[in-house]
Amino acid sequence: MDQRERVGDRAEAIRTAIEGMQAELWTAMPGIVNSVNHEQVTCTVQPATRALVTGLDGQQTWVDMPLLLDVPIVFPSAGGFTLTLPIAPGGEVLVVFASRCMDAWWQSGGHQNIQAELRMHDLSDAFAIPGPRSLANPLASFSSTSCRLQKQDGTAYLEITPAGAINIVAPGGINLTGPVMASSTIQATGDVHGAGKSLATHIHSGVTTGGGDTGPPV
Repeated sequence: MDQRERVGDRAEAIRTAIEGMQAELWTAMPGIVNSVNHEQVTCTVQPATRALVTGLDGQQTWVDMPLLLDVPIVFPSAGGFTLTLPIAPGGEVLVVFASRCMDAWWQSGGHQNIQAELRMHDLSDAFAIPGPRSLANPLASFSSTSCRLQKQDGTAYLEITPAGAINIVAPGGINLTGPVMASSTIQATGDVHGAGKSLATHIHSGVTTGGGDTGPPV
């Protein structure tokens, strides 16, 4: 019998063949970080979607996909600057798969020749992008108008508003190392300390009646 006679609809046969090819083509999926290599800036990722496997007995079971090893972590980086985030086991990431083998680029960088390994959209060529969140792990809050760098629970953040103001909420304090320059007024609702002296409560030595200057703060 002609194989084409087994399928009454040729379009359905073509659709089935295409879906079979798509099943082996990987583009992107959510993943869970399993471990992190801070020296190489890579991680091991467990794909967050399971595969349905049919055994020899015909029974179907859901199984975990294999771990993705040595996955480069993608941090925003350009011009000699990088924004890093504390990637840790259990964190959610978006895993993106390169369309061609990236082994030579990964080892040496720069421009590389076409690879001897002709794999395409393969599980071996993954990048991990931190940021995606499931409904089980949402942000507690975020601004719909301002740009923010914030904790997940929203209790601390640095914010730039549309008006150009910068707001900082830091319950744990702000620590600065290096000189601070201000070209306009500085206002403080609380006390200000400098060199161990309180601006609000310090006293001066050498106070005498007349037009002379006082001594330094005590």
